Amino acid sequence: MNCRAIRAFGFAAAMLAGGMMVCTAAHAQAGTMEKAKAKAADSMQASSPSAVYGQLVKMLSSEVISAAEAMPADKYDFAPTAGKFDGVRTFGGQVQHLAEANYMFFSGFGLSGAPDDAKLKSLKSKDELVQALKDSFAFAQKGVDTMTAQNAFESVGSGRMKMTRAGAAAFCLAHSMDHYGQMVVYLRMNGIVPPASQKQGM
Repeated sequence: MNCRAIRAFGFAAAMLAGGMMVCTAAHAQAGTMEKAKAKAADSMQASSPSAVYGQLVKMLSSEVISAAEAMPADKYDFAPTAGKFDGVRTFGGQVQHLAEANYMFFSGFGLSGAPDDAKLKSLKSKDELVQALKDSFAFAQKGVDTMTAQNAFESVGSGRMKMTRAGAAAFCLAHSMDHYGQMVVYLRMNGIVPPASQKQGM
């Protein structure tokens, strides 16, 4: 093989090697980009409605139930009298109303285990009412556990309670916060710092 042929062969080999290196680098870069895209997609993956609402119900129910447990049994018939408080619910009435409402909000979800409304209205003692409240939040938790991305905005229920599953769950949360605020006022008027506030030093 003469020198010219050797040089031509060497040049061709160098070009081929360079091309292979470029090709390998391109494949490596493409692979890295695909991995990065997959990682980004995983991090941006939407949480399920049941997970989002379920966590909110769990957090809120803990605060409301702890407030109900904090009021002494002999204060369950307490209602403010000073100021514009005519006709407001007693503390026990707040707890009872919350239990009734929680069942109502999820009544269209096709769940079993809801008690008779008359039975809820007949409850009087602290122990009965606190247990009813706990049971009602467990029922609400079962309701949000049925929510998916596909059914969250389907209408359920009937009459004035006809709304989407997401709407019913959101309404339940807002309603619970409303009455939790009133329960907090009743507790503080009796010299009791709500347990959730004690944890925060408030």
